[in-house]
Amino acid sequence: MPGFLWRPQQVASVRATYRSAMAPVFLVPGSSATQNRFNELVTELNHETTTKHSLLRVEVMTNGEIQYTGSITRKDNQPIIVVGFQNHHDGCDTIKKQAVWFNLAFRQLQKTYHFNHFSAMGHSNGGLVLTLFLEHDLPKDTYAERLMTIGTPFNLEESSPDVDTPLFKELSADRKRLPRTLTVYSIAGSEGYAGDGIVPFDSVNRGKLIFQGNVRHFTQMTITGANANHADLPENQQIVALIRSDLLT
Repeated sequence: MPGFLWRPQQVASVRATYRSAMAPVFLVPGSSATQNRFNELVTELNHETTTKHSLLRVEVMTNGEIQYTGSITRKDNQPIIVVGFQNHHDGCDTIKKQAVWFNLAFRQLQKTYHFNHFSAMGHSNGGLVLTLFLEHDLPKDTYAERLMTIGTPFNLEESSPDVDTPLFKELSADRKRLPRTLTVYSIAGSEGYAGDGIVPFDSVNRGKLIFQGNVRHFTQMTITGANANHADLPENQQIVALIRSDLLT
């Protein structure tokens, strides 16, 4: 009888602490960008690393169908998986749909590759997609380790600090659902004094009101200099170095 009572507790404990060998890094592009958005970035990331990372590109169609290009090399424990969407237009409604589509792709990939922990990077609205996913759809016994958002407009294009968009209100209201073990890096670009040319500083800075105090670590950075405008941020050499050191380590 003591053995029967002890065994379920042991199984639950092992399940809670087990980490799969594979821990993919998901990349999600922003509006108007496809699953090919980060091809050059991945090439650059692999340029100075002894261990090369596979690249699997995923496109989720509006009907939920999932298409794949590329592959994951055998024994690659940290492949890079880019998730793009057939509908990659801008707008709050589209962002919410993309979060649902990302969840479909994530669960299918998890079923195929049997991983239970991961890290992720989202550029622009891709950071919103990932934040919505982490708040609403993260599967049970799956561990989000690190999240990097680059030029992500948590208050959309609103530049006034006195105005909260409905999306920001939703993200803020559900912030307690974020995984407590998560480490978050929020990066803003600086083309001028007000933002990166597209996203206002205040909108990026709103990330601290969502993550700070609700995740294990939160770090906010501003990148200046060459390639610090919104579109060029993922290829900015400072950000490439941050991705290499903070997501691929």
